[in-house]
Amino acid sequence: MPRHLLPTTVVGSYPQPDWLVDRAMLAKSVPRIRMQGMWRIQRPLLDDAQDDATIVAIHDMEQAGIDIVSDGEIRRESYSNRFATALDGIDADNPAIIVSPSGLKTPVPRVVGPIRRKYPIELRDMEFLRRNTSRAAKITLPGPFTLAQQAQDDFYRDDEALAMAFAEVVNAEARDLQRAGADVIQLDEPWVRNNPPAARRFAVKAIDRALDHITVPTIVHVCFGYAAIVPGSSKPTGYPFLSELADCCAEQIAIEAAQPRLDLGVLKDLSAKTIVLGVLDLGDPEVEPVAVIAARIRSGLNIVAPEHLVVAPDCGMKYLPRATAFGKLQAMCAAAAQVREELA
Repeated sequence: MPRHLLPTTVVGSYPQPDWLVDRAMLAKSVPRIRMQGMWRIQRPLLDDAQDDATIVAIHDMEQAGIDIVSDGEIRRESYSNRFATALDGIDADNPAIIVSPSGLKTPVPRVVGPIRRKYPIELRDMEFLRRNTSRAAKITLPGPFTLAQQAQDDFYRDDEALAMAFAEVVNAEARDLQRAGADVIQLDEPWVRNNPPAARRFAVKAIDRALDHITVPTIVHVCFGYAAIVPGSSKPTGYPFLSELADCCAEQIAIEAAQPRLDLGVLKDLSAKTIVLGVLDLGDPEVEPVAVIAARIRSGLNIVAPEHLVVAPDCGMKYLPRATAFGKLQAMCAAAAQVREELA
């Protein structure tokens, strides 16, 4: 793990190349069930193609100066669906349809039996990442609360019981990833903002179960949604469920802050945690100037001690053009270096 102040990282995803995925199809949604038609390469060559694209993503992160790299989530159609649809008890072939308050219809997996893990789902991903970088390596998992909110429960008939069942399988997966060499394990829990009453009842309990016996640094990531899907004009300037994460066992909380122009005063409620601060607005099609990003880092330092601040993009970068993502990461690393020098 990096020893210097203000280490840089990514939230998880990095742009998948056009030769690997149909980006026009990808841009339409964040799939909850499988979207096999997104892949341009057919099996049996898909695994090799995804490996090659993963190496490109790792190389880009290293060249940009990222201290804690990921595998770019290159093998995933979304941050959560690959894990969710690989579990026993899930019927992804006969999905349910959830209709949002705005009328958007989204196919989601149906829970039809006990949630169980048939095999390690991301283990090969972590082993591949570990073999292909000497830097600190982060792997991400969908959080149990979010998994439960993204499915229709036709079996447990109890939202807390479903979340705890997901927590069991996430924990089993996290233990395998830790043994495979993960330096950091992150749970993505964006849906705590969608259902704060349920989150207050059992999200922390589910997160703690999912991270039980994990001894490497752990993160819970919260955000308002991908900038390409959820425009900045519709994002609030505060989280309806954030301070409650002070009680979870994760050492770090990762937040989207740049695009929604978050009032960083809310971080005072998380004073015992390390903050992974989003300083890249992924809704901005331009690469932000280093000075702008440095100012965002300094704003974080007004609330958070330097030794407890990690610098990151707002969210995953998969919907950006690769050149834009790389340029933003380069600028972010330069800004972190500049502020680090000011602290010396």
